[in-house]
Amino acid sequence: MGEKIFGFIERITLARLLLLLSAFALILAFALVITFSGIVRDRAVHDLAREEARQTSMLVFNSLYSAMRKGWSKQDIKEVIERLNATMPGLSIHVYRGGIVERQFGEMPGEYATIAAHPELAKALRDGNDTLLFPEGGKSIRYLYPVLAEKECLGCHTQSHAGAVHGVIDITYPINNIKVSFSYVINSIVGYVLLVISLVFAILYFKLRQLVVSPIANLVGVMQKVTHEMDFSHRVGNHHVIAELHYLSDYFNRLLGTVQEYNSRLEEMSMRDPLTGLYNRRKFEEFLEYEIIRAERNRNAFTVIMVDLDNFKFINDTYGHPTGDMLLKELAALLTSCLRKGDVPARLGGDEFVLLLPQTSAENGLLVANKLHQTLKEEEFELPVGKIVMTASFSLVSYPKDGTTKESIYASMDVVLYKAKKFGKNQVLTADSGQDRIMMEVFRQGDFLRGAMREDRIEAFLQPIVEVKSGAVVAFESLARIRNGGTYITAGEFIEVAEELGMAKELDRLVFHKALSRLKTIVQSSPETKMFFNLSARSFADSAWMRSIPDMVQQQGIACSSVVLEITEREALPHLNQVKAIIDELRLSKIAFALDDFGSGFSSFMYLKYLAVDYVKIEGSFVRQIAMDDRDRIMVQHIHQMAREFGLKTVAEFVEDEETAKMLEIMGVDYAQGYYYGRPAAPG
Repeated sequence: MGEKIFGFIERITLARLLLLLSAFALILAFALVITFSGIVRDRAVHDLAREEARQTSMLVFNSLYSAMRKGWSKQDIKEVIERLNATMPGLSIHVYRGGIVERQFGEMPGEYATIAAHPELAKALRDGNDTLLFPEGGKSIRYLYPVLAEKECLGCHTQSHAGAVHGVIDITYPINNIKVSFSYVINSIVGYVLLVISLVFAILYFKLRQLVVSPIANLVGVMQKVTHEMDFSHRVGNHHVIAELHYLSDYFNRLLGTVQEYNSRLEEMSMRDPLTGLYNRRKFEEFLEYEIIRAERNRNAFTVIMVDLDNFKFINDTYGHPTGDMLLKELAALLTSCLRKGDVPARLGGDEFVLLLPQTSAENGLLVANKLHQTLKEEEFELPVGKIVMTASFSLVSYPKDGTTKESIYASMDVVLYKAKKFGKNQVLTADSGQDRIMMEVFRQGDFLRGAMREDRIEAFLQPIVEVKSGAVVAFESLARIRNGGTYITAGEFIEVAEELGMAKELDRLVFHKALSRLKTIVQSSPETKMFFNLSARSFADSAWMRSIPDMVQQQGIACSSVVLEITEREALPHLNQVKAIIDELRLSKIAFALDDFGSGFSSFMYLKYLAVDYVKIEGSFVRQIAMDDRDRIMVQHIHQMAREFGLKTVAEFVEDEETAKMLEIMGVDYAQGYYYGRPAAPG
């Protein structure tokens, strides 16, 4: 575009520009030298000619005055002038008398006519001012030097007075005869050369600044704006005479255009689902957070509707993912067409959609959800495989009734959607019971737990297990904790949520690896120390992972005999045969097992018959009260005696005072743990 508008500009390369500027500078310097040499010449002629002519005039006057003092005549004056002209070749000297002298001594022949023919001569005689003239086109110099009367002259010139013009000495000679001072010439040449160099440099500087520096500075300025403002819409003017700068600006503008285009695409992708064109999860969460702030400020309500397609996996498996994608796009268009302007539709992922209805009560939101549900039931989607009818489960929650934060609203949606799926799908449900509120709390805690896992805030605390007889630490039990700011949340507050939401297995693995790393450090100084690990039923059900434990332990440079896996009746009962097989297999690798919370269930004693364990951990609720309750003491004593008859070691839990510790020592219990011996400690 710029080339069409400024097509008359012929661009040149930088090398050619420098060549042209050098030639221009040379020509300019030559022209300036010629010009200034003429100025020097004229000035030298003007200044030096006047000075030299004045000196010559003084010489002539002194010669005449010398003759006059001896007594002179007109003939004497004539002879003196002739001798001076003969003495100085090329010099023409004439003397003209003023009116006062002429009246007193008489007229010189032809003098009057000569004065009348030369106005400059008449003027010098009249005014008494010296005059410098350049006759013959400047080839000669003529100097008129007035002779003024002094007091000494009045002795002869009785009719005159001091200061009167007695005459004019008229000197004419060629310019070439001027004697020029060598220092004057040198100083003039040096001065004017420096002036020429300065002018050439100034012209080159401003020209290069205009053609090179300014375009580059403009380019740098645009780069700074783009860098600081992250605004790729800026452009560099590319109407430059220099070809390299033109191409540099042109390609830089193209680069900016490409980056701007890609940035726009990335921005669109960051907020839009590429398949359906609806907002994505991240952008929806921004809208949700903004709507919560606005609703809180204005004290109004809004509604969120979650749409989960029923049996969408069947569509993908039967007709293929391209057909499934087409169905999702059609569904997105249908949902959008049923919404008001200002409502926000989004795709959370897979077959889940969500609709944000600002300033909408739960009652009005339910009407919208029922309308969408009915519209979807009646819609037949025209796809390449034929007509397909699709149903969906709708869950509706509202602010502030079902949640006041983003996390609580998400949890409420999950609970209601879970209920809709559980009760047969293809329906619209809301959170309308106390049980739903309980489930919402579970889901909220689940979100918190997922966030802790994602942010690596799960820690493995270690509680010491001591030998009761000696009080020496022989093992540690790893306990899960969640770091929350400057505090830690105990496992009792989130372990049931983890099991309810199927997150226990992932939690086990995180704690196992962190505790294993701590054990690696411990065994370096105390090789016989063991580590007890709590594992959930889901972990025991994962046979492949359980069988990988010996390899994971050995990769850390730890002996398998240092690891003890705890199992409770809750973990063992659903998969007794599978658990038994896993225990038997891992014990061959020297992995030990402990039966945890022994005595808490009715079938605890049965597990001693079927499961080959190494330790029995006595239920803490019995141990805590043995100093005050004889029944608890008898229970603990019998469990210990029975374990010894099976060849097992016993571990008493919840030992919280010295009296309990002494009674356990009297009974002969092998190991104990509890606050009396040490609280669970954080890593580090």
